[in-house]
Amino acid sequence: MSPGPGPLDYRQAGVDIAAGEEAVARIAPLAATTWRPEVRGGIGGFGGCFALPPGRYQRPLLVASTDGVGTKLQVALAVGQLRGIGQDLVAMCVDDLVCLGAEPLFLLDYLAVGRLDPEQVAEVVAGVAEGCRRAGCALLGGETAEHPGVLPPGELDLAGFAVGVLEEGQQLGPERVRAGDLLVGLHSPGLRSNGYSLARAVLLERAGRDLRAPAWPGAPRSLADELLEPSRIYAPAVLAALRAHPGAVHAAAHITGGGIPGNLRRVLPPDLQGRVRLGRWPVPRIFEEIARLGPVEDPEMAQVFNLGLGMVLVVAPEAADAVLDVLRGADTPAQVVGEIRPGDGQIHLEGSWH
Repeated sequence: MSPGPGPLDYRQAGVDIAAGEEAVARIAPLAATTWRPEVRGGIGGFGGCFALPPGRYQRPLLVASTDGVGTKLQVALAVGQLRGIGQDLVAMCVDDLVCLGAEPLFLLDYLAVGRLDPEQVAEVVAGVAEGCRRAGCALLGGETAEHPGVLPPGELDLAGFAVGVLEEGQQLGPERVRAGDLLVGLHSPGLRSNGYSLARAVLLERAGRDLRAPAWPGAPRSLADELLEPSRIYAPAVLAALRAHPGAVHAAAHITGGGIPGNLRRVLPPDLQGRVRLGRWPVPRIFEEIARLGPVEDPEMAQVFNLGLGMVLVVAPEAADAVLDVLRGADTPAQVVGEIRPGDGQIHLEGSWH
């Protein structure tokens, strides 16, 4: 809206300070539900304070990660279902941390909006807080920025920044991986937060599907609900396995952009290869719909989507059953999906996922 003649204020320019203060008032109690004993202070200051857990680490190593939720936001905005994307944000950040073996300590969020709607902001942050509670980390602070002229009213973008800790020298990674290790795949009930540009191009643009219609003929829920399935947060279950069986897990790969091959390759030394047997785990139906309606060829599907695995652990063969028991006890379905062999530093997919 163009300002008229006379004195000009910030609100006329598109930024509502009062709405921002109301948003902070709504956010503060949500953040408080996530606080751990190490949190010092509260929401509203210029920074969040967090004391390292006393006595637990001789040489604490901090691990940091940052991520967003990508164009999954566009689906959420189209149907007005915003809470789940907060959990997605937490998953994207803390499940990167746990790939090194780090316990997530705290997270900060950054929310940019075209026009500040305190109710909309509170809905998103409520999802972030729920994700933090599930992950066991504190929502230590964040920023909500109103960007008129950059984002249209109703639009938003979301990013997160997480910090974790582990004992230096105990990092998971390629240097621990050995020939004969088994690959344990942790099931994902949906797309998580990756591949939505392709999924939207296929389902909404090319196929013209209605987000509020059944996800496929006879589906028990809508396409929107299927696409907005919140990302499972794996960090607590993986940490439980690490603590129950020290040394059993050698590496972990968070299956995000790049799919199973692109992410699992990141934890391989150059003289080993991974063999993944497709078809050993349940693949959510939504992937079949995307492949069929695109059509999208199998190599592209494998490169873009997780195909039903949100994380893969590289585990000593003698400990695989014990690790699986811990994961399943933590309500995280998982199974052996392949192994590590001498080879070329690549991931080889065998069989078919559908």
